Amino acid sequence: MIPGVSVVICCHNSARLLPETLAALDAQRFEHPIGFEVIVVDNGSTDRTAEVARAAWPVEKASLRVVREERLGLSHARFRGIREARHEIVSFIDDDNRVCDSWVQRVANLMARHPRVGACGGWNRPAFDGELPSWFEVASYSYAVGRQGACAGDVTDSRGYLWGAGLSLRKAALTQLIRDGFVSRLRDRQGRELNSGGDTEICFALRLAGWRLWYDPDLQLHHYLPASRLSWSYARRLNAGFGRASVHLDPYEMALGPKVPDVRRSWAWRTAATLKQLLKYGWMFPLSRFRSMEGDPKALAIDQAAARLRELLRARRDYGLAVTEVARAPWRATRIDS
Repeated sequence: MIPGVSVVICCHNSARLLPETLAALDAQRFEHPIGFEVIVVDNGSTDRTAEVARAAWPVEKASLRVVREERLGLSHARFRGIREARHEIVSFIDDDNRVCDSWVQRVANLMARHPRVGACGGWNRPAFDGELPSWFEVASYSYAVGRQGACAGDVTDSRGYLWGAGLSLRKAALTQLIRDGFVSRLRDRQGRELNSGGDTEICFALRLAGWRLWYDPDLQLHHYLPASRLSWSYARRLNAGFGRASVHLDPYEMALGPKVPDVRRSWAWRTAATLKQLLKYGWMFPLSRFRSMEGDPKALAIDQAAARLRELLRARRDYGLAVTEVARAPWRATRIDS
């Protein structure tokens, strides 16, 4: 049986971008009829997002619903979309993603063929306004574009995570996690704040619960990047967001990785290791805040490590508790009780 697909578009002030995103979904082709719906989660928008979404969707196509989520933050919007979804598969499409015309059918087929796959992703191609910056290849990974594996197949034990742009999930897997007590530790994007990591957290939690991750390069979308996001300062802010998120992903990575001595799991050891990483850059570390360093990958690494250090200092009291809670979480396939 081919499962139905609920496409969830999480939006914050997306009136300008939505028409093209919905047009790509309107153009879907099917080998045979399957369940298909579109859910627009209006996450605290102050523009005409809801109105534009309804006006842009043709009546004769699959149903479209607009739901309002007042709690600002991409993670809140994603989990609202999961709760609202009526079909077995939830496919997250960002408001700036234009999916290929076989997207829904391919996602449904893939999940039907691989019942232990909890999440799948594809090949995200960049689409630009104007000329591509000379430094883009240095920072391209920050924009969730490119291939997510060397070839099609299981990436659970290699890459280990998938981007949120175009992430398709088995609803039963997420529902079981939530029922067993899983609560996201990351708020992800929140308005104009470039927080990150919610997609990686979901993938890590699925892996700990025993599910697999899959990459299919024929699942293709174009990720539209406006000129406003193609500035070096924006790229640096993105990397700082990854640094902050890494602190809250540590407990998952420790649980997924090989067992290490307790001292290396401690807040003190992790903080010292991050500080050591920063100090290896010498004079560049303190001066990077006041210099552009455009195109220099060291600037991105410094921003990420510096943001991680600040977040470690902020999370000092709760860090050890978070590590223990994930290690002993009731939603894990195998609990660690020591």
